[in-house]
Amino acid sequence: MPVMESKTVTAKNKSGGKGEIYITHLLQSNFPTENCQMFASVTIPVGASIGYHKHNGNSETYHILNGKALYTDNGKIYEVKVGDTTFCADGDSHGIENIGDDDLKFIALIIKS
Repeated sequence: MPVMESKTVTAKNKSGGKGEIYITHLLQSNFPTENCQMFASVTIPVGASIGYHKHNGNSETYHILNGKALYTDNGKIYEVKVGDTTFCADGDSHGIENIGDDDLKFIALIIKS
């Protein structure tokens, strides 16, 4: 089994969101898979967000590891916390904002349709 090094990138105002977020790619682009576009750990500092955006040609799942957030799913807003999992289907829209006192951390998985 190959061992891969993770790579962290900083994204500013991701999808029109607020502040900086940190994405640690757990699978690199050279990993042999056809359908997985991203498997990453995402950290959103207090007050930051990923803006509301639409998925075309893929779906995205978040699994919350730390913190709490407001998750917007096709215009409806939900509070999510540790242990919650969200799903944004192909053609749907979503966004997430850290509303807690700690960093929001979650696993993000994007799969091609």
